[in-house]
Amino acid sequence: MANNAEEIKKFLRARRDAVRPSQAGLVNYPGRRVPGLRREEVAQLAGVSVDYYTRLEQGRLTSASDGVILSIAEALHLTQAETQYLRDLLRPQPRRGAQQAPQQQVRPELLRMLNGLHDQPTFVLGRRNEVLASNGLLDALLTPFNHRPPGERNLLRWMLLDPAARSLYLDWAQVTSEVVGVLRAEAGRNPDDPQIAAFVAELRAVSPEFRTWWAERTVIERTWGSKRFNHPVVGRLDITYEALSLPGDADQILFVYAGKTDDDLEKLRILASWYDRSDPHPAGTGTGTDSDRPHQGQVGEQDSGHL
Repeated sequence: MANNAEEIKKFLRARRDAVRPSQAGLVNYPGRRVPGLRREEVAQLAGVSVDYYTRLEQGRLTSASDGVILSIAEALHLTQAETQYLRDLLRPQPRRGAQQAPQQQVRPELLRMLNGLHDQPTFVLGRRNEVLASNGLLDALLTPFNHRPPGERNLLRWMLLDPAARSLYLDWAQVTSEVVGVLRAEAGRNPDDPQIAAFVAELRAVSPEFRTWWAERTVIERTWGSKRFNHPVVGRLDITYEALSLPGDADQILFVYAGKTDDDLEKLRILASWYDRSDPHPAGTGTGTDSDRPHQGQVGEQDSGHL
């Protein structure tokens, strides 16, 4: 994300290629050479000059008015998350160079609240998909994040690199690619964060799926939805979830899971009981802080909204 001009170019080109002429009300005549829209077609649909849009897509313009952004977003059929991403890329503000974000901490009161939710897997996610805090039932459902060193509690890294995650999620590819889209949105909001850049570089080096999904430039925001699991203890389990922004730190998101049906709720209770009996350590919520220590190798332990 360090080179905004290059990212503007690649994002606009990717989204332009994704829009079929019929979606824009254009005739897809025989012999058409491009699968998506031409630059002049986007310019016409957005009500801007061809020269202006060309310079924008080529990265020769790195800012634009909100009206122009919204017009281009409509022409390219951008989602709300993609529109915000384009707005972030074209933010007219001075670049300050690399800015390391301050360490995130979860309030003690929130940690106690997480532990008080016995039937609902709950966790707090921070920048770069770090699991800042989780209750025992979340650890029972996914993986024991509380028993990992602080630098090895990253949700996306675990989903990509741990084979157990692939068998746990019935829709692993869809769910994981959506989390990659969430990271893309985070990178747009924080283009100068060297930790995000380093994390992306790490995942590109070790995961071919990440390289593919990152290159697609899909942007997704955390909202609400459902997930399907095949858990080794309770079998098929469906959950719904809500993603809630926490006051005081917009980069902290509280996720609350719930059983989709009464049967799923009962399975969560069974899972909680099993985890209490099998866990040699007291249920807890970790330190409530993130860590920037490098991850060493692959994790060894064992949406539609997103995440």
